[in-house]
Amino acid sequence: MKASEFDQKFNDDDDILAHLDLSKAKRSLQETKRVNVDFPTWMLESLDREASSVGVTRQSIIKVWLADKLESLRPAVERQG
Repeated sequence: MKASEFDQKFNDDDDILAHLDLSKAKRSLQETKRVNVDFPTWMLESLDREASSVGVTRQSIIKVWLADKLESLRPAVERQG
């Protein structure tokens, strides 16, 4: 398929997934790197309670909360971007 045909399908909101090879697709800025963080016991207990109340893991709630905080710190112009 020519690029112009692909672009037209995309612009027409046609399903283009069949024309893509997603086997090596990566989300930008989603590479992970392991880090170690020491938390006081009271904080871990609170994190575990909050995580349990929403049905996620401790790691998940930490990542979501950090992502929310970092997003709120970004300038509005960057967020519209």
